[in-house]
Amino acid sequence: MGMRRIWYHTVFHAPAAAMPAEDFEHQDDIIYVSKSEMKRDMLALQELGEALIPLDKKLLATLNLPEKLYDALIEAKRLTAHGAISRQKQYIGKLIRNVDPAPIRELLDKIAGVSDRHSAWLHRLERLREQLMTDPKALEKLLEECPTMDIQRMRQLVRNAQKEREQTKPPKAFREIFQLLKEYIPEPPIPGLTKVTDTDEQTSE
Repeated sequence: MGMRRIWYHTVFHAPAAAMPAEDFEHQDDIIYVSKSEMKRDMLALQELGEALIPLDKKLLATLNLPEKLYDALIEAKRLTAHGAISRQKQYIGKLIRNVDPAPIRELLDKIAGVSDRHSAWLHRLERLREQLMTDPKALEKLLEECPTMDIQRMRQLVRNAQKEREQTKPPKAFREIFQLLKEYIPEPPIPGLTKVTDTDEQTSE
């Protein structure tokens, strides 16, 4: 398939008679783009580039970005002056026009998925905790899923939390149940995305 030709309305003003049909091998492959459409595309790319600035260096490295763009993103992390940051974002927006945006969007979608899955994981632990408080059989079911769990400790925490609730005391044991659940039901990893640890973040600084 031949290369598609793009004509911008703001540039192409020649009358039809001045452009013989035989000059184009594939008339259907010509794409007419208005100035406003072109501006929207450039703004969208700049916003895409700005979304990369907060990312950890290890995540940026997975994109195999051109060296100039990668260095510009790292430099943007260092800047603090508003004017300098604004100019750097515009520079990143120009550089990213020459990069395939698909892998970038895919990575950002995965990161968004991390947030969604993290929330889902926390909500699941909250539901389990409430089940332990109200359902006598919930502890047995939990033990089937987590056979190495300290069942005696969990049973005692549940009893203490139930007393706290009955006596309207501060929910100390209630909070400890949640922490114990986090120990035995860790957050699931995201396929294709390495979770950045505190150690990684310190190393990358």
